[in-house]
Amino acid sequence: MAFSGPSISADDVLRAFRYDAPYLFLGAAFMTVGLVSAGFAALRRMREPLLIFFGILAGLYGLRLWVQADISRLLAHGSIVYSRLYSAVNYLVPIPFVLYLQSAGLLLSRMGMGAAYALALGDGVLAVATLAFGPRHLYGQINDYLVIATLTILIVEFLRKPQRENEDFVVVRRGLLIFAGFALWDNISGIFFTLRRVEAVGFAIFLGCLGYVAARRMLRRDRQLNEIQKELDVAKRIQLSILPAEFPHSPYFYVAARYLPMTSVAGDFYDYVVAEDGQAGLLIADVSGHGVPAALIASMVKLAAASQRRNASDPAQFLLGMNNALCRNTQNQFVTAAYVYLDSQSREMRYSAAGHPPMLLLRNGEVVEVHENGLMLALFDSATYATTTHRLESGDRLLLYTDGLVEACNGNGEFLGREGLSAVLRKTSGSPPGEAADLILSAVQNWSASQDDDLTFIVCDFAAARERRHGGYN
Repeated sequence: MAFSGPSISADDVLRAFRYDAPYLFLGAAFMTVGLVSAGFAALRRMREPLLIFFGILAGLYGLRLWVQADISRLLAHGSIVYSRLYSAVNYLVPIPFVLYLQSAGLLLSRMGMGAAYALALGDGVLAVATLAFGPRHLYGQINDYLVIATLTILIVEFLRKPQRENEDFVVVRRGLLIFAGFALWDNISGIFFTLRRVEAVGFAIFLGCLGYVAARRMLRRDRQLNEIQKELDVAKRIQLSILPAEFPHSPYFYVAARYLPMTSVAGDFYDYVVAEDGQAGLLIADVSGHGVPAALIASMVKLAAASQRRNASDPAQFLLGMNNALCRNTQNQFVTAAYVYLDSQSREMRYSAAGHPPMLLLRNGEVVEVHENGLMLALFDSATYATTTHRLESGDRLLLYTDGLVEACNGNGEFLGREGLSAVLRKTSGSPPGEAADLILSAVQNWSASQDDDLTFIVCDFAAARERRHGGYN
């Protein structure tokens, strides 16, 4: 900071301080409000544009009052940086003001929006020009005319707006009218004569109105989010209730399932269509999309599956019936599914799928894929499906899963893939289904940098008569 010219006496500083005391107090208060608002916005999980622009506006206006105070001008006498900052900060203030109005939806027409954006753009250019080339009297005149024109347009539009508006609009309108009156007085006096500045008083009133609206909307949004969260918690409990309980004790089949939604509710679904001593029918499905819409359709999948229990021993017919039940009822969302029917007496497994990843079969330490895919469910009423039949051998382990497992992505952008999942499945050999399920889930989560999809899978082991005599799994 450079000092030149006539010496500054203590009386000069004291007179300047007495004159500027109200503005310095208001400036400190505005900057404090701005910092508090910015800090509060940063601590919140959700971005609040109104709070951000409110904080910037308050902070810039408070800085403007301090920079343009006479005592600051005395202390920085001769400083080139100060002279440019003195003028530039004046042009920066309208920018967050316009952004606040736009975020609050208070720019009511194309004319008002155009005038506001012209003010923000014009003052942005003036601020850059001032910082680069220094202050000019012409810049100040342009700013005065821009402010007068924009405020006049906004005032006219606000007055023409019907009175039956929400409380937020009424509060901002009243504050803007008060502030506009003070601002117009200062800008008109800047053109024709010079009087004591009164705009800061109007801004304090206006800032209080903006802060009230920002806080009111923030609290209203918080209440709405809390209500939504409560509804999601209820939806989560309902969705969990449509999933089956543990697979009943069976001397032939040992089943474990894991279900981990990406959000509160999910589009993944699984069911034990048949759960008898000698038979098991296992269904897994994945609705396109995520969240509440997918979860609603998942409940429809359960109903569609329940309606086809008579076809449980015929996977192709089972999926065909589900497709007929779902077509034209899912708002163009589709469902992939895989269904396997296991018969301990005939030692057969019958498998069919609809656009779903192939089932994995672990046998004697090796993993093979079981394929038989038709079109996805709910889109084509002409879709047909086929069943593939394979021999069941004692010790076989089956894995039905949704694509969230194979599409788990690590930090390098690499998918786990079916080969990776097969490798994990091989490592579970000899472990009971529950432990195997935990190992698979842990491996997928360790591989994935973040959970970007629902994770659902079923592990099923088959044990023949000889193993049953030896007690099976403990």
